[in-house]
Amino acid sequence: MIDRIKHELKNGGAVVLPTETVYGLFAKALDEKAVDHVYQIKGRPRDKALNLNVASLDDILNFSNNQPTYLQQLVENFLPGPLTIILEANDKVPCWVNSDLTTVGFRIPSHPITLELIRECGPLIGPSANISGCESGVNFKQILEVFDREVLGIEDDSFLTGQDSTILDLSSDKVKILRQGSITREDILAKIPEIPFEEV
Repeated sequence: MIDRIKHELKNGGAVVLPTETVYGLFAKALDEKAVDHVYQIKGRPRDKALNLNVASLDDILNFSNNQPTYLQQLVENFLPGPLTIILEANDKVPCWVNSDLTTVGFRIPSHPITLELIRECGPLIGPSANISGCESGVNFKQILEVFDREVLGIEDDSFLTGQDSTILDLSSDKVKILRQGSITREDILAKIPEIPFEEV
């Protein structure tokens, strides 16, 4: 199955893979047709940007500008894991991924199979494996039914928490939590007390 999924990804297809939060619908981020396909089958609005799923800090540096000094500490302490980091995008990020925004989000999922596929085939997009506006998918068999069994995937329901990742915006001087997931402000400050969070 892994070889079939690699072949599907490398040839512009979409596959369902587990992260540590929910299942994602993954495809090659630098392949415009593959990304279009994911937007189409999810019914996702085109102005809703996607994240880059990458495998390392080097990958994050390769697709971003003006990284803060504490970025490496964040990655070392919380990634791979349920954290999305938003940074200023550089010109290597295609407009069909970040919807022409000046920023882009990064994820490093901790599921070992998914992470290995990102290393081999990435960067990948990986929005939640659901129809846009519906509940995020945590049951593999139900997800395949939603997509009429037209996509390949890896089943591992037991790995998922069902809770979305924390989204941390690092694109300005003050750090903001845009979505609260399992990683809290207190968790981050306990590891990196110098992070300049926006006042709440």
